This record gives sequence, C-alpha cells and structure tokens, in this order.
Amino acid sequence: MTPEQRREDEPPTVVGRAGSYPKGVARRQEILDRAIEVFRDRGSGGVSLRGIATAIGVSHAALLHYFDSREQLLVAVYEHAESTLESPEHDDLTALEVLTRAAVVNVGVPGKVELYSTLVAAALAADQTPSHAFFSDRFARVRGDLADRLAVEQEAGRVRSDVDPRDIAALLIAASDGLQVQWLLEPSVELERTLESFATLLAPVP
Repeated sequence: MTPEQRREDEPPTVVGRAGSYPKGVARRQEILDRAIEVFRDRGSGGVSLRGIATAIGVSHAALLHYFDSREQLLVAVYEHAESTLESPEHDDLTALEVLTRAAVVNVGVPGKVELYSTLVAAALAADQTPSHAFFSDRFARVRGDLADRLAVEQEAGRVRSDVDPRDIAALLIAASDGLQVQWLLEPSVELERTLESFATLLAPVP
C-alpha cells in the first residue's frame, strides 16, 4: 500500500458525494475526520453505517447524504487518511524508497493497515463495488509510478537490466502489502529492513 502519485493537473478522486457548496464540502471533511477517529478506536469491522453516524454525532440521514453505503464511507475514510498524510511528491526517490517510506508511515497510523486490509478483501469479494473500483484504479496507478521509477533506475545503471520494471513493480507492491499483513499478526516483523533487502536483489549483476 503506497501513496498514490498524481500529476499536478489531475484532480483528486472523490468517493461519495463531495457536497455542492463550500459548507457541504467542509461538512464532508469533518465527517471523514471524525470517522477516522472512530475506526482507530473501534476498528473497521462490525460497525454499521447507523452506528458510525451515532458515534460521530450526526444523523443517519446526514451520513447517507454524502455516502450511499458503509463500504463507500470506508473507502472515503481511507482515501482521506492518505491525503492528510501525503508528503510532497519527490521525483528523485527510488521505487524502493517510495515503497518503504509508505509502509513505515502506514504502520505508524493506528487502524490504517487494518482498514486497508478490510477494503482489499471487500474489493476481491465482488465487482462493481466502491472498494473494487477504487483499488483497481489505485493498484494500476501505483504500479505505473513504481515501474516508471524503476525504468529510470535501470537507465542509470542502478537496477539490473534483465528484469521488466512492470513485473518488479507488481512484486514490490505484493511484498509490501504482504509484510504489512504479517505485521498486523506479528508486530515484530521488520518491515523497513525486509523491504530494503530488495536493493540487493535488484542491484546490477557484475
């Protein structure tokens, strides 16, 4: 799970309804801020949309004004958490640096890895759902960003030339996601050190 890189001219994705007026946009952001706190305290599983509304102090109808379902709200909360933690884009970072930094940030935010895992599982369970659409697009974007960085590193002679950047990008994402799930079960897993071992594996062959 890596932060999504966007071009400067590309508008951010809005999950759910953003609100037609500044007051509505601000209200939606307030709901997401408070929902993040609820999920940090209670986790993302087993909490109904009505229960979430009660916990954050709004009516069920008010929540439905912005989000059609619990899943849509969860996706919006995850995307909002990403945007509030997102650091400025650094074009000079390697693919491995981008991936490792994101993993370290993720495990430092209570509930974020759990929420991610819940949503990916929902995306796999059915097509045409908010989580399926969001993560299909997101994985494609992240793979593309990492592959582009790897290709630049290959041209500079810092990554072995006998591998396809697109394949390595997919492999790095799989490794990062899998390690973070392992960390959920066993916090002693060394995320940063393990991911950095890819630097040795990808180094040019003498």
